[in-house]
Amino acid sequence: MSVSRDQVKNIARLAKLQFSPQEEDHFTEQFNQILSYVEKLDELDTESVDPTTHVLDLNNVLREDKVVQWLTQDQALANAPLKKSGFFSVPKVIG
Repeated sequence: MSVSRDQVKNIARLAKLQFSPQEEDHFTEQFNQILSYVEKLDELDTESVDPTTHVLDLNNVLREDKVVQWLTQDQALANAPLKKSGFFSVPKVIG
């Protein structure tokens, strides 16, 4: 499989980019190099390789989900310097 100069122009159009003719030639060559490398990877025998989701064997470090007591709305707003209609009130910072 190879990429033509017209396909590079189409990719550039979709990405809303404009390339000079020299850049189009350069990107065509680079895309073709990438595709030839991927074709080499297809030659590898991966039958005995287990699928992985991560290259390192990691364990989940998140805490266990369990129901705990939360603050009520009144408790959460107790120390708020400004409150309005049961919500925190903050100064407007964007015009």
